[in-house]
Amino acid sequence: MSNADETVTKNKAPILVTGAERTGTTWVGHMLTASGEAAYISETFNVFDRRIWMYPAVQRWCTYICHENEGQYLPAMQNIQRFRYPLWTAARSIHSRKDIRDIFFDWAEFFRGRLFHKRLLMKDPSAIFSAPWLTKHLGFDVVVTIRHPLAFVSSRKRLNWPIRFNDWLDQPLLVQDVIGPYYDEIKRVQQDAQSGKADVIDLASMYWRIIYQVVARYREQYPQFVFVRHEDLSLQPVRGYREMYARLGLTFTCRSEKEIVESSGAKNPKEVSKQRPYAIRLDSRTNLDNWRQRLSADEIRRIRNLTEDVAALYYSDMEWE
Repeated sequence: MSNADETVTKNKAPILVTGAERTGTTWVGHMLTASGEAAYISETFNVFDRRIWMYPAVQRWCTYICHENEGQYLPAMQNIQRFRYPLWTAARSIHSRKDIRDIFFDWAEFFRGRLFHKRLLMKDPSAIFSAPWLTKHLGFDVVVTIRHPLAFVSSRKRLNWPIRFNDWLDQPLLVQDVIGPYYDEIKRVQQDAQSGKADVIDLASMYWRIIYQVVARYREQYPQFVFVRHEDLSLQPVRGYREMYARLGLTFTCRSEKEIVESSGAKNPKEVSKQRPYAIRLDSRTNLDNWRQRLSADEIRRIRNLTEDVAALYYSDMEWE
């Protein structure tokens, strides 16, 4: 294969944007489709949002796909990659007008993707443990978002989102291959939460710590993955996305730059609404310090104690101030 052929193949590879929830995956996913070259699909592994993509539907948050169980997921993932929309399954999932709007949006995006031979971009935090399988067996380019534990935990605290450790522990292959070394720690923090000794700060800190220990392993094993810190994108969004576009073989256009500037400018809200937590228009610089108003001094100390051994792989001491 010639270098030119390799470039064409690379430029058609599907893209996965993943990372822990509340680390900017939605923003990154949308901005990477701003040039019009990629078609956006959101959270095919989500266990709550109509579950139309996989058959049988996924049952666990952060479902782990590997060689041993790929047979039950591969056909659905191949259909997604080929922009074959599961219209009949989607129609049966309708319970509200919102569902109808979502189906129309998803179908239209798939239709455009197939008609214009676009790249698939799949944004899915719940695919974090399946990223190696997706790149090895389906050729996905992978983008992993990283966010400082203070910002991550404070966002989980503000939204009061649950931590679903049982969904991890109920997957024997995931325990065997990935999270086995953390099994006892997870069980301990769960027991402490049940007895009132641990709260959302402890649970979210443990969640961040485990995911980004796994991501640190990815950095060693999969150097072709794109790893991006939310803070770096927030401070210099145009530069950061321009570099990411280049790494992924996307064309950085005037349209891309306009979308990125408008999504991150100072005229945007300082904080996302609790009713619209996935909004992507935000004053990105101001958002960097929102954790200061959300966390007490004791909570900051606890988060640092619980995560610092892993956080040191991504952040300096100064970035805790």
